[in-house]
Amino acid sequence: MQRYPRDLRGHGPNAPDPHWPGGARIAVQFVLNYEEGGENCVLHGDPASEAFLSDIPGAAPWPGQRHWNMESIYDYGARAGFWRLHRLFTGASIPLTIYGVASALARSPEQVAAMQAADWEIASHGLKWVEHKDMPEDEERAAISEAIRLHQEVTGAPPRGWYTGRCSTNTVRLAAETGQLAYISDTYDDDLPHWMQVAGRDQLIIPYTLECNDMRFATSPGWITGEQFESYLRDTFDTLYAEGVAGAPKMMTVGLHCRLIGRPGKLAGLRRFIEHIQGFDGVWCPRRIDIAEHWAKVHPPKRQERPSEMDQARFVARFGGVFEHSPWVAGRAHALELGPAHDCAAGVHNALCRAFRTATREERLGVLRAHPDLAGKLAAAGRLSAESAAEQAGAGLDRLSDADRAAFERLNADYVARHGFPFIIAVRDHDTAGIRAAMERRLAQDSGAEFAEACRQVERIAALRLREMLT
Repeated sequence: MQRYPRDLRGHGPNAPDPHWPGGARIAVQFVLNYEEGGENCVLHGDPASEAFLSDIPGAAPWPGQRHWNMESIYDYGARAGFWRLHRLFTGASIPLTIYGVASALARSPEQVAAMQAADWEIASHGLKWVEHKDMPEDEERAAISEAIRLHQEVTGAPPRGWYTGRCSTNTVRLAAETGQLAYISDTYDDDLPHWMQVAGRDQLIIPYTLECNDMRFATSPGWITGEQFESYLRDTFDTLYAEGVAGAPKMMTVGLHCRLIGRPGKLAGLRRFIEHIQGFDGVWCPRRIDIAEHWAKVHPPKRQERPSEMDQARFVARFGGVFEHSPWVAGRAHALELGPAHDCAAGVHNALCRAFRTATREERLGVLRAHPDLAGKLAAAGRLSAESAAEQAGAGLDRLSDADRAAFERLNADYVARHGFPFIIAVRDHDTAGIRAAMERRLAQDSGAEFAEACRQVERIAALRLREMLT
């Protein structure tokens, strides 16, 4: 049994309506990352200087040394950039979510006081702004615990949101294990929040962004001018706003950094973007915790049996009748690589069809021969499977006149004599007249072509059955 852990399906083709407060057509959420004083630095006990997200081209770590230029760029974010952003957002009456590195917050008491006075959310951005990808699990767990402890000590309350950023494959699970976070944002996988079953609990995920993000002022390809940043933000907003007007509201996140967007020439583009969105009705600019509380109330987690998590016995018991009297199809499908993408009608159907399509011709012929004649003796004797009985009744085949029934019986006999298996059609797609017309047409068809057509009809019947079973 193979199981693929990544969720490539998400909300599926019909994402839920978030029902944003006031009927808003879009939620635009601004995050300010506060990392200054928490970055790699030998003063912080790190082995080398910082090299990430600064205006120094091609920066590299300096092992065992302080990097004065790098430190001063980060210092600018705390000393000047933060206050410029504070004036912009308080002046626009837009609350922020701060992703606060706990050690950075501890070194910035005035900035923390200003965040709290503005009623900004202070979520956790980890203990230190360092890489976690190679960090041993126990060490990362301890760092998360210490980040939460220090965050509460500095701000007076534990964080309710989490974003590590430079995370490991363990980060989401370890953060969820704390059991005290309203949301985690270490994903970039959607335009809406979603629930994830992790660490034995339903954890709300509010995806973050690396593209509507000023970090691209410090990466290549990236932004050169504030106008480029503004243009991309405007295009994103306009597209998502139009989707909201059309009935499918979404969430837009904008990621910011004090030392980057806090520079005057870059900030000008952000200011113009804010002025742009303020010219529209139905724009909600919440904190992330506001989104979390809203989503938990309007779209609480729903536990349901997941096909990809079933053992073989349960999977076969549930889906063994989808291909008529052929449970082996479900048994083989269960052995395929299944994952969250298969926890829906289309997913199970694809797995069953793969097992059917890769079977031998004799095995597939056995599936065809397991199907009953339409309006035949088994129907008259009440010996059809529940699915077949309902399908034939839905097409009116249980209410035929004696003459029509006799005609179907003659066609059935002629069809089997010619092709070697019963006539199969997804009766839900047709009425009685349409079924009879298809029967007469396919009776004259080459048997090889008819075998292929019958197999396609078997798959179509399976799709219709699964659509009713898994909504």
